[in-house]
Amino acid sequence: MKHSNRSIAFLFAASVFLTGSVLAQGPHYSEWGPAVPDADTDNSVAGGCPIESRDGLTIYMAINRAGGYGDLDIWAADRFEIEEPFGAAYNLGEPVNSAYMDFCPTPLNQNFLLFVSARPGPGACGSSTSTGDIYIIERNPVHGWGDPVNLGCAETGDGPNTAGAEFSPSLVKTDDGVLLFYSSNGSGNMDILVSRMDADGHFGPGERIDELSTEFDDRMPNVSKDGREIVFSSNRPAWGDGQPVFGGQDAYASRRNSTDEPWSPPVNLGSGINTTADETRTSLSWDRERLHFGRSGEIYISERSKLKGKK
Repeated sequence: MKHSNRSIAFLFAASVFLTGSVLAQGPHYSEWGPAVPDADTDNSVAGGCPIESRDGLTIYMAINRAGGYGDLDIWAADRFEIEEPFGAAYNLGEPVNSAYMDFCPTPLNQNFLLFVSARPGPGACGSSTSTGDIYIIERNPVHGWGDPVNLGCAETGDGPNTAGAEFSPSLVKTDDGVLLFYSSNGSGNMDILVSRMDADGHFGPGERIDELSTEFDDRMPNVSKDGREIVFSSNRPAWGDGQPVFGGQDAYASRRNSTDEPWSPPVNLGSGINTTADETRTSLSWDRERLHFGRSGEIYISERSKLKGKK
């Protein structure tokens, strides 16, 4: 299915708000601190797929909770200052949510949201309601959310979505172009992929990132605003360099000096973050100082600081 002019306008408008620059060396940070449950005021910030808004004042997440529209809905919670706990979570409502699974939200700015949905209908690429496609949606300050737009199907050459499942879209603008990172099992096991936006605002079929993907389950990437740090989850076993694994899905990170270089070998984020449970959908805050992820139906956070005197 071809993209509508409206979907092209969505993608162009969304990309205007993306920032990124490629420098010879990136900023330096301390190691991630021990992960703790994310603070909120009434224990309502619980679920999975957590990610902060760019100003850090809203957290989006996927929750299966009474009062929703389907098996899994997208919710959000707000705070006035980054140092404060989040308030009560609220459902984003229709048409973001549907009677089907809606998850992996990714805010682009105050008015645009990428997310994954298993909703059927015209333009859907997934082969069943247990798989999901990537959508983009715009919120008008007066009229609310518009209609979700499917990013198109890889099988017809018109987009990144496949008959399988796509997870965790992460969109960044760099000197190397506007890049959409995500994971997909369209070709078999779950791999990390990237799709580049063309001059018309379309994203074509994704390309497997070989240095991040294995024969195991590598999923749910999130990329820093400069496109040079990526975090994701994987159930890969320990390999020759002696890195430990902790069980199930662990959180990993990889870096590169510029967006035209390959990614470094992924590093397991260690016992301060990973456990024998699954750590899923890790995401970086816009300032790269907070790491959110899901574990056993709860949302956790780890923090680090930018090292003084380092760029």
